Amino acid sequence: MTFSTSLTGLNAAQTELTSLSNNIANAGTTGFKKSRVEFGDLVARSPTQAPNRVNGVGVQVAAVKQQFAQGGVQTSSNTLDMMIGGPGFFLVKGGGDRADSLALSRNGAFSMDAGRWVIDNEGRRLQVLPVTPDGSPTAVGASALQALRIPETSGEPQATGAVRFIANLPATAPAPAAAFSPSSPASYNHAASETVFDANGNASTLTLYYRRLESPPGDTGKYWEVHGVAGNTPASPVPGPGPLVLSFDADGVLIDPPGPVAFDTGFTIDHAGTATAASPFTVSFSEQDGYAPGRLEGVGVDLAGVVRASFSNGETLAIGKLALGNVANPQGLKEIGNASWALGPASGSLMVGQPNSDGYGTIMAGALERSNVDLTEELVGLISAQRNFQANARAIDTASSLLQTIIQLRS
Repeated sequence: MTFSTSLTGLNAAQTELTSLSNNIANAGTTGFKKSRVEFGDLVARSPTQAPNRVNGVGVQVAAVKQQFAQGGVQTSSNTLDMMIGGPGFFLVKGGGDRADSLALSRNGAFSMDAGRWVIDNEGRRLQVLPVTPDGSPTAVGASALQALRIPETSGEPQATGAVRFIANLPATAPAPAAAFSPSSPASYNHAASETVFDANGNASTLTLYYRRLESPPGDTGKYWEVHGVAGNTPASPVPGPGPLVLSFDADGVLIDPPGPVAFDTGFTIDHAGTATAASPFTVSFSEQDGYAPGRLEGVGVDLAGVVRASFSNGETLAIGKLALGNVANPQGLKEIGNASWALGPASGSLMVGQPNSDGYGTIMAGALERSNVDLTEELVGLISAQRNFQANARAIDTASSLLQTIIQLRS
């Protein structure tokens, strides 16, 4: 009996050593939760045995329980790195044929794959709730979960409809003698450019070439031709033919045209405010009203878990709200590695909530949760477990010596 009793002690000490070693090995694992071995004594008794004659027969491992205490904060430069401050788990699902493999995770080291899905380091997709543009969830609960995907562009393109230039044309500029040609700088006095967009958001360059005209004899007015080229295509006023002519009075004030002029490229050009004076050529203002879809510039997550993407056109859109999961009994979760767990029979059903509400923690972006392992505590426990193992081994050695003495008495 002594041998079997001490053997249970050796097995229990070995289990504790294994658990402590695993804790120490994962001291640097993001989101790792340490385990604690709990023991229970074994008692041998029969129904007719007196209660005060019951004798213990060893120890058993009652449970190996994970400790879900909060880990420390480790800052990160990756905005998709996140940690939960308080209760709750990230919800992740495998992609493709693993789409139903829902897991609960405390490892918030996320990144973006080639398909722009936000994934963890096992390729599982982060789950969020759908939201309105201002970040309010449109649906809640487990049935509303969807994988988070970062859009590359935002908004619909808008073709350029109006272009405006305000310039000063030098009154003393000579009238070029050569026929106009965009490739011949001698055929025009000055040029100015502006980027314009077509209906698909494709950009091209609109260049306006300004060419001084000689005034007719006795005419005190001043005249300039404006030749337009959009990309490689000539741009002419409607109705044509010929280039746009700007007419100024003797004081250099624009008389004609007084407002926007339609061009065959589909947009108007307005020179209101342009003047001619004895000063160098300058373009004091230019604008156009077209734009391409915004390109992704950054992603951010607030304390409430709303994921927002910012784009080059100045637009910022909410694209999802992190969903956090929890269960009634976290000790009933099945550990599956990488600081993540699956639902188990004893865990209870999955509850899905929102960060910073209903008892769920807040989200910290640009940070990771460190392991909750205290190395000092684990090393002290390791020494204690080693002593327990040695003591049980010594008990076996003592029992062996006693047995040997008995054998020698018979001889």
